[in-house]
Amino acid sequence: RHTSQNLDMPKSKRDRQVTLSKTKKKGREHKETIVNGIREAVEKYTSVYVFSFENMRNIKLKEFRQQFRQNGKFFLGSNKVMQVALGRSASDEIRPGIYKVSKLLHGDAGLLVTDMPKEEVESLFNAYEDSDFSRTGSTAVETVELKEGPLEQFTHEMEPFLRKQGMPVRLNKGTVELLSDFVVCQEGKPLSPESSRILRLLGIKLATFKLNLVCRWGPNDFELYREGLDLSDVETS
Repeated sequence: RHTSQNLDMPKSKRDRQVTLSKTKKKGREHKETIVNGIREAVEKYTSVYVFSFENMRNIKLKEFRQQFRQNGKFFLGSNKVMQVALGRSASDEIRPGIYKVSKLLHGDAGLLVTDMPKEEVESLFNAYEDSDFSRTGSTAVETVELKEGPLEQFTHEMEPFLRKQGMPVRLNKGTVELLSDFVVCQEGKPLSPESSRILRLLGIKLATFKLNLVCRWGPNDFELYREGLDLSDVETS
């Protein structure tokens, strides 16, 4: 008889619904805050832009956002939540035609809601590009190779650290020397932690933080910026 033994078993964590319901409530409130924030911004400002981003760096985006602080708001987060805020179809959109914006919110994307003239917005986005050090796991955009011989940019104290990163080095009369050609990273392949550290030490920035406009919505028009997007697909999808 095994049934009596189960009566005194402690309840599993899955049965503690209070914690789960609190988490759900907190998550729901956060989503509602984002939805309401987007809807208020769309009521206040005249244009809505979708932009995509590459090699996101929060500090870089913060710098870029400063240019819109007087007359616009940025929104990043769950694409699904932003879609809900705008409306996913013509039947539930919050402004006429704005559901088309919702259809283009996928991948690494964000929203800008602003009163700034279209030409100024386009100019700021097109001009902004910033280089940074590549992160571990990111794809190398070019091959970096060090040639055999002295590495005079490194002090002798760095030799043990470089060896730990897999570099074939030794000290020769106080100078760090590379014993054979060494490929730091290869184009198209993910960066290892060691490759990322070496690139940083060499001062080589392979990552480019860039924001690309995808589309613009206004009360009277809708515009696509990205080549290869078909307006008819957006309208019928």
